[in-house]
Amino acid sequence: MTKPEVFNWPVRVYWEDTDAGGIVFYANYLKFFERARTEWLRSLGLQQQALREATGGMFVVTDTQTRHHRPSRLDDLLLVTTRLTELGRASMTLEQVAWLGEGPDAQRLCEGQIRIGWVDASAMKPMRIPVTLIDKLHNA
Repeated sequence: MTKPEVFNWPVRVYWEDTDAGGIVFYANYLKFFERARTEWLRSLGLQQQALREATGGMFVVTDTQTRHHRPSRLDDLLLVTTRLTELGRASMTLEQVAWLGEGPDAQRLCEGQIRIGWVDASAMKPMRIPVTLIDKLHNA
């Protein structure tokens, strides 16, 4: 796999994202990462519902590891990056980071390693990612 491209997706922090202390609740970064992953797939021409209908398979999160560096607050505009780091026959691993700001002054808020598996949607059992999908992901 050649050097993977980094996909960027902006996310605005809303009231619903914050806790009683006025900062983003830690688990909501996983939601931000999910949105960015979905939009990354869309940017590759892959829509998850259409994939499920066409192949009978779907992506599911199988493992997450996150590290939180600093808080974000209401109305902050975050940039969530997604980069494919590993692609196997039945899973892939993505590096995702939520940033406050852009460029050299951007502040790293939260980073995650997210492993995504491909499963048979009806049986929820692992299966190989279709070759056509692998080809698109290789070119990501």
